[in-house]
Amino acid sequence: MTATPVLDIGRSVANVPFEIHTMDWIAQNRFQQNEVPHRHSYFVIIWIKNGAGVHFIDVDKYELENNTVYCLTPGQIHLLKADGPVDGYVISFTAEFLSLNEDNFNLLFNTGLFYTFSHSPVIKVSAEMADDMGGVVEKMMKEYANFFLLRSEILRGFLKIFLIYLTRQFEGAEPHAQQPRNIELAKKFLSLLEKQFATKKMVADYADQLAVTPNYLNEVIKKVSGFPASHHIQQRIVLEAKRQAAYSDVSMKEIAWHLGFDDVAHFSKFFKNVSGSSFSDFRKELITR
Repeated sequence: MTATPVLDIGRSVANVPFEIHTMDWIAQNRFQQNEVPHRHSYFVIIWIKNGAGVHFIDVDKYELENNTVYCLTPGQIHLLKADGPVDGYVISFTAEFLSLNEDNFNLLFNTGLFYTFSHSPVIKVSAEMADDMGGVVEKMMKEYANFFLLRSEILRGFLKIFLIYLTRQFEGAEPHAQQPRNIELAKKFLSLLEKQFATKKMVADYADQLAVTPNYLNEVIKKVSGFPASHHIQQRIVLEAKRQAAYSDVSMKEIAWHLGFDDVAHFSKFFKNVSGSSFSDFRKELITR
């Protein structure tokens, strides 16, 4: 994969921070943005019902398959290259739109659909579930095309139902009931991490801001997500390093500096310990893609 400019795509919705479009609409109206790798500041669900091509998500490459769903977290870089027409839908929304009460927080942070850092879930939808999901999508499309009373509330409800159906198709999903206090702490930690990962690398850095001990923060985050806070910090740093290596021509030294490492040797060791391969080997693998 050759290095190309990355576009940062913000919101373009006038009334609610939610969109749903067919793949055909996206091809006709968003073709300029979709010709280059780009990232969004919101969640994106791409449901490929029928079509061929490849989908690059961060540093992974996926062959398009029928009835497959891709879940993108804010900040992920992706590029979909279709071979001919593609039938499907693109749903985008912000966390604020979904309203992060306890149940909805679980849908975003505790099912494996989003915020895994180490991978992007590709979900194969069964024929039976595709019918149910298709019915919900049709209702969302109808509601989105009009401006009836309580439009946002209806769209939010359909979106939640769609995410629940999607979670049932995802084998990695193991939702657990969590205490509201744990959920709130996890939400605050992940929010801080997304903003500060380049400068704050210790669990204690986040624990101080959240007024808890490092051990307690690790324990709570592990209960909610399956991994301690330290794991999320390390994975987020390496993910950003991989993104920059894949989509820019900057050197390892520059990437290390951007991520707050004064010693490039320290960064190199950190990258290998967390990812399992050296930075140079990782970049060589990208060339063969």
